[in-house]
Amino acid sequence: MDVARLHRNLNHILLDLQRAVERYAVAEATSLYSLAWSQAAEAPPSETRKQREELQAFKKVLNSASWLEEGRRRAATADVRQESPARQRSTVCPGARPAEKRASGHVPRREAKPAKDTGANRPSSHMSGSGSRTPARRDEPPLLETGQLSEIATELRPLLEQTARMGATTTWSRIGMRLPALPRLHRDDQSVILWLVDEERQKGEPLLCALVTVGDRQMHPRFPVIAEQLGLACSDTAAQQQMAWSYEVLKAHQYWRHRRPGRG
Repeated sequence: MDVARLHRNLNHILLDLQRAVERYAVAEATSLYSLAWSQAAEAPPSETRKQREELQAFKKVLNSASWLEEGRRRAATADVRQESPARQRSTVCPGARPAEKRASGHVPRREAKPAKDTGANRPSSHMSGSGSRTPARRDEPPLLETGQLSEIATELRPLLEQTARMGATTTWSRIGMRLPALPRLHRDDQSVILWLVDEERQKGEPLLCALVTVGDRQMHPRFPVIAEQLGLACSDTAAQQQMAWSYEVLKAHQYWRHRRPGRG
């Protein structure tokens, strides 16, 4: 991986993103934001820390109601300006229809007006009830792009650090309440995000992903696999996996208790 080239590409994208934000180009800015995260995801967080911080600042702007409203207003104004000349060119001359009548010898037939709604063609009331609805599908959501996963992991880590300082655990449902923009995640994406959170932890630093639990503070079923991938040996027996997880939660609480946010 050529980090220098990646930095150049990423910085160019961020510059274009800044210009798009200044022009209130909502669609362009959103596209560039996603592209920037896909580039940032190609390098470890330590190599793109500055760019990730800039992207987090950009996200606040892109989600700002005032910025979005101004973008929509400018886009609507531009559409009106483009439509006005076209409407002027398509305006029919008032004398066109009589000329057509004289040339063809008959009056052009008008289109029939739609019949008034008498209620005869409306669906019956019992068909619109809840019994006629198609049951909601419970399929897994689609897998996210690498850049999106990296973005979520970058936002999730400070939240888990705060959870550790409070001596608590959390769940994906609670995380969703803390991060309103978080989409519904595929279970595989959840595992990847938890792995990314601890991918570059410092030596001796406990796993923050251990704090994401299920049910009533129960170990996440995928924690043993994620921990193994991060270098924490977990036994094959359920009892020893539970013990390893409990100890990791305890270490996380103790490690982060007296550390300030952003200091590590």
